[in-house]
Amino acid sequence: MVQAPPPPPGTNPAAGAAAAPPPPPAAAAPAVQAGYEQAAAPKHQSSPEVKERLAAVGAIGQAISAEIQKVIIGKAHVIDNVLVDILANGNLLFEHYPGLAKTLMTNTFADALGCDFKRVSFTPDLLPADITGTNIYDAKKGEFTFKPGPIFCNLLLSDEINRAPPKTQAALLEAMQEKQVTIGTVTHKLPSPFLTMATQNPVEQEGTYPLPEAQLDRFMFKMSVGYPDRADEDEILARRILRKKDAVDVEVITDPQRVIAMQQAIEDVYVDPAVRMYMVEIVARTREDPRVLVGSSPRGSQALLKTGRAAAAMRGRDFVTPDDVKSIATLALSHRLILKPEHQIKGLENEEVIQGILTQVPVPTV
Repeated sequence: MVQAPPPPPGTNPAAGAAAAPPPPPAAAAPAVQAGYEQAAAPKHQSSPEVKERLAAVGAIGQAISAEIQKVIIGKAHVIDNVLVDILANGNLLFEHYPGLAKTLMTNTFADALGCDFKRVSFTPDLLPADITGTNIYDAKKGEFTFKPGPIFCNLLLSDEINRAPPKTQAALLEAMQEKQVTIGTVTHKLPSPFLTMATQNPVEQEGTYPLPEAQLDRFMFKMSVGYPDRADEDEILARRILRKKDAVDVEVITDPQRVIAMQQAIEDVYVDPAVRMYMVEIVARTREDPRVLVGSSPRGSQALLKTGRAAAAMRGRDFVTPDDVKSIATLALSHRLILKPEHQIKGLENEEVIQGILTQVPVPTV
């Protein structure tokens, strides 16, 4: 098992991870998204302890990515982006057509992370209590006892979330934002770490409901897996023939306590004030764009900050660059926009708006 970063000062060492491994070579750091150059180090210098901790995050991230790629073929950039989302302690929404390994990817991540995994298949007759749990009357004791639902886990797969009616979808709101659920008058904390990976088919598909804006805003990333190209699809078939079985054995790389230590470690990634204002300006432009009816909420800028730090750590750095922000901006912001009807009719996509804003906002030099 790959060793985790040491816990930050002030935390309980028993709850943290073992000593960090030596930093991996810079060339081996995985790219979260192709096409972005690494910047020179800024004037700020992190302490050796912080650099060691963040180097360990990058090493573990590489090991997890390599393990996932044993199962998911040709989607290295998607896998790395999922890792960024996990490091940032965010919820993730996959959207695309059926059969593209969305569910398999989520299950494989749970195996590699060593996390408690539960799956809920969202159907039109699913009730909120089927997710969160309910109070059951015990006739012998003469009192109600709480029976936890499947949401009490580390990684919840909300499969085909948009096939359930809005009332059931709303059962996840408190859990996604506050990591707790309230049943009656009693609040129950969820295990840590906790995050939701949801899958949905495009809303044009039969039997689907659009997700409420409040729920979309609670997803840190929205991404599409996409179809494999011919070479990757041929590789999928070739591997299936060789192993002679459907399932692939996945090695456990880490565990929940180490995941928490990694999430804490990225809080030490340095963000230059100029880069911070770059994030603010991008989000502000979404509210000022004449094609946009509703721009990003402040959760959008917070998502840029958290995932920008995680992306830098995945690349083996202890500071955020504008290129880190560019690499995750579309994933973090596009689902938070509502376009004006006349532009929706013309076929304008939210992703196009974000990409246009990125070309307009001046890039700071740090």
